Amino acid sequence: MANALQQLIRERLDRKGWSYGEVARRGGIPRSTVHHLATTDRVVRMPQSGTLEGLSKGLELPLDTVRRAAAEACGIHVYGSPDAAGTTADPEVDLLIASVQKLSSDDRRHVAALVESLLDRKEK
Repeated sequence: MANALQQLIRERLDRKGWSYGEVARRGGIPRSTVHHLATTDRVVRMPQSGTLEGLSKGLELPLDTVRRAAAEACGIHVYGSPDAAGTTADPEVDLLIASVQKLSSDDRRHVAALVESLLDRKEK
């Protein structure tokens, strides 16, 4: 069964009649990247922002749609419900929240301490 990012890319290619190369050219990213994301069963880590932006542009889809599919393909649940336009208030917050779940309990304590420190600094 294809992951969410594979499904998104394949459906868009089928609907538009585009090739991996066409999407790559339109988005300014390597063809091999588009091919890899469209054919890899399990995306090990979240693609870089520039890759997601290029894929979004190449597929002519909202960045948030591509980001959500990539996160799901990585096994990251993105919190927050999309509005009527399909976007969330802050997708970076959603991604951060979901990513923290993948950390060990010790690492989560470190992240919590860092967040508390940053919030304390902001209040001063």
